[in-house]
Amino acid sequence: MILLNGPPASGKSTIAERFVASRPLALNLDVDVVRALLGGWLDDAHNAGLAARRLALAMASTHLAEGRDVVVPQFLGRVDFVEQLASVADRADATFVEVVLSMSRDEAVAAFEARRAAPTTDVHLDATALVERMSGDDPVGRMYDACVGLVEQRPATRRVEVVRGDIDGTFARFLDAVGVVE
Repeated sequence: MILLNGPPASGKSTIAERFVASRPLALNLDVDVVRALLGGWLDDAHNAGLAARRLALAMASTHLAEGRDVVVPQFLGRVDFVEQLASVADRADATFVEVVLSMSRDEAVAAFEARRAAPTTDVHLDATALVERMSGDDPVGRMYDACVGLVEQRPATRRVEVVRGDIDGTFARFLDAVGVVE
């Protein structure tokens, strides 16, 4: 199981999609997609997020038990879900790898703003809606800070430098970080 963390708009979904494309029956377990399957989720985003994570853990457990790969592209700024994913992998006797897509704070905020201006998926629209509901200044910057803070607590996390516009290079660095040869 691979946890693919990173700030909003860092490319997690794109990298996860490319990763599973060449791996028969590998699961791209995007928790934001699972959350969007819940009726009225935006009206109770916190509880919807918790429910989506519980569902994702069950899905990961089932898939890992069948000997299949799972990649979870998910922004995380707190350790709870990381530990839950690690526990699911451990119970399935699967390897758990944490990867973070790294970029500067300014790049992360700019990437989110660019995606907000031209969303290409419903998940992008949902992320914008969530950020717009957050109180205070600089919500994306605060999310970035939380992600960096989490990674600092997790020394085994493998860092992959994102170069905006270079998906192939970022993907190659991701494969190298997880030890996969294409």
